[in-house]
Amino acid sequence: MVCALGAAVCFGTATVLQAVAARAAGAQGGAGGEAALLLRAVRQWRYVAGLALDGLGFLLQIVALRSIPIYAVAAALASSLAVTGVVAARLLKVRLTGTEWGAVGVVCAGLAMLGLASGAEGDREGPAALPYVMLAIAVVVLLLGLSGGRWSGRGRALVLGSGAGVGFGVVEVSVRLIDSLVPSELLTDAATYALLIGGGAAFLLLTSALQRGSVTTATAGMVIGETIGPALVGVIWLGDRTREGLAWLAVAGFAIAVAGALALARFGEAPSAGGADTAG
Repeated sequence: MVCALGAAVCFGTATVLQAVAARAAGAQGGAGGEAALLLRAVRQWRYVAGLALDGLGFLLQIVALRSIPIYAVAAALASSLAVTGVVAARLLKVRLTGTEWGAVGVVCAGLAMLGLASGAEGDREGPAALPYVMLAIAVVVLLLGLSGGRWSGRGRALVLGSGAGVGFGVVEVSVRLIDSLVPSELLTDAATYALLIGGGAAFLLLTSALQRGSVTTATAGMVIGETIGPALVGVIWLGDRTREGLAWLAVAGFAIAVAGALALARFGEAPSAGGADTAG
């Protein structure tokens, strides 16, 4: 659980550091569009630090997924929105409302309940077809991402955000399905390709959703997509359980943590200077 929370801190802090670097790069001016902006951003130490934190967070996520149930890791990762909100309040001078501070407290309470109730990771491998199902879902998410740029309408951000969440959920399940880290076995494991395709597709969908849609809507869809589905897979097929007699506490903690994260959905992308005090 410590690793899962550490991953959330890394991801949440990285979001703000990268936002600060992107803002500074934009203030420098210059032509070249988004590619040039990215090149200016990567010259900033904050952006590089954010990328390093993303890498560390992913490693911590892997350790957590190999140690505790998926439902606990998923809820912890969703709490990165609380971290982003708190760090943004300090570094970006974003004003959190009383309701949002309350949501941060709700997330913490839900995670505390999960920490008390969750047991060890499940010891079942799941159906033999499960890695291939994850791979098929990853491919569908990728196709959705490739066609997302042509979508329009108010539901675009929700659909793409939810698709991104499903892709991140595929990553969570695939980490548990990989049996060996021997290169020759990794190359023949469908779960490896599900992880790579699902993760890449999820970033593609989320970027597309945030580019021309509501940050709040897209992030809310992502939180739901990356928590509920993987949690059910872990419980039904991989043997994830709670401590004896504490299933009710785990369910309540999961629901409370996710609800708190949804209340902080506007921090799915750190606010810009012009919209720091308004919801996305």
